[in-house]
Amino acid sequence: MQSAQQKAAHLPRFPQRKLDHIPGKYGLPLFGQTFEFLRDFQGLVNRGAAEYGPVFKGSIFFQRGLTVLGPEANEFVLRDQAHVFSSRAAWNPMLEKLFTNGLMMRDFTDHKLHRRLLQQAFKKPALTSYMTSMNPHIASGIQNWPQGKEFSFFEAIKSLLLDVGAGTFLGLKMGPEAQQVNEAFVAEVDASLAVLRVEIPGTIWYRGMKGRRFLEKFMTDLIPQKRTGNGTDFFSELCRAVDEEGELTLSDEDIMNHMIFLLFAAHDTTTSTLSSIIHALARNPEWQERLRAEFNALGKEHLDYEDLDKMDSATWVFKEALRMYPPLPTIPRRAIEDTEFKGYKIPKNTLVSIVPLHTHYMEEYWSNPYTFDPLRFSPERAEEKKHFYQWVPFGGGHHKCIGLNFAELQSKIFLFHFLRTYKVSVRPGYEAPYQLVPLAMPKDGLPVTIERL
Repeated sequence: MQSAQQKAAHLPRFPQRKLDHIPGKYGLPLFGQTFEFLRDFQGLVNRGAAEYGPVFKGSIFFQRGLTVLGPEANEFVLRDQAHVFSSRAAWNPMLEKLFTNGLMMRDFTDHKLHRRLLQQAFKKPALTSYMTSMNPHIASGIQNWPQGKEFSFFEAIKSLLLDVGAGTFLGLKMGPEAQQVNEAFVAEVDASLAVLRVEIPGTIWYRGMKGRRFLEKFMTDLIPQKRTGNGTDFFSELCRAVDEEGELTLSDEDIMNHMIFLLFAAHDTTTSTLSSIIHALARNPEWQERLRAEFNALGKEHLDYEDLDKMDSATWVFKEALRMYPPLPTIPRRAIEDTEFKGYKIPKNTLVSIVPLHTHYMEEYWSNPYTFDPLRFSPERAEEKKHFYQWVPFGGGHHKCIGLNFAELQSKIFLFHFLRTYKVSVRPGYEAPYQLVPLAMPKDGLPVTIERL
């Protein structure tokens, strides 16, 4: 009998399953709804929900599949009690060559093994050690940000977090190659949405693959010294990781793939999150003051791990920003067996996508969902507790984001130093235009103005 792992590995790459019994439409010939998906993802999903309900078919990037909506759908797909949904088979058509064998592209027992090794980087002792270097790095990194004139917050925080991530995960101080690393990551993410996947100079796919090769060499060249050194950064720990028999468990290739994906995940998703938070705080200055008072009440110049749970308002702001703009607005899986949801038969090999972004705006679960209101997460209201799978910016189940605690820690450290140094504002009436896929980010770079307190 084949294992779930083997079944997922043998699925055809681009099947066209018969979904005539499912409501919905496929859109344009060949391209389907790809252009709507890129231009107005939230509107596309909302229109589908209004017309067809919580289950409907569609076609994106040459793949026909289903969208299933709401907390019950999130639980069905993410919890996956029957082990019928493959993450690898869903993501690989888009990401296999860009983020080869990253944790998100692994399934079942293989995923469990690699996740166990990587989790060392996100346990309390590791997180505590990261804070030692992150506090001064972030505090000094924001000191020379331009004051009294608009600048792109998105670009500034992206650059800062890349430096912080290099120190935290790689044990490096980024030199002249920092710009190349940053550009390589940007090129990889952009290429994930490439329609034409041929390496023609000048295309986004060409730039993405060039960025991938640069990062492969960059990471691989560091492995020998990391294996034999005594560094305490995550890269060093992963290079020296051994199994229960004392043998090395990860090849150079595995380590390289994990480090590329890990640095991307920790870097780009937190960039997205902090951009959303600062956008909201600039438009709601009373919350800036509230957080500033909370931080000042700690009476410290740097945060310790024990301080993180004392920052209730910062926690609510973090959660509300992730509710409104989850970095990953949709999460795909592919069925490796026939299954069923809400009376609809889902054939084997069907692409099935959930949409955290949609769930986060459902009026059945959230009061005034289009309003920034962190108090909805306070103990008195606790709106997120109506269903365990209604707030899912980090996914859930077997593949729940391994770095969720790191993301909150890093966000709070940044906010602590930033808001005790600056007041941030945007132009009157400004609202950031958001690109929602592949990651939520402001299209215009989020122009802000800061003034030193």
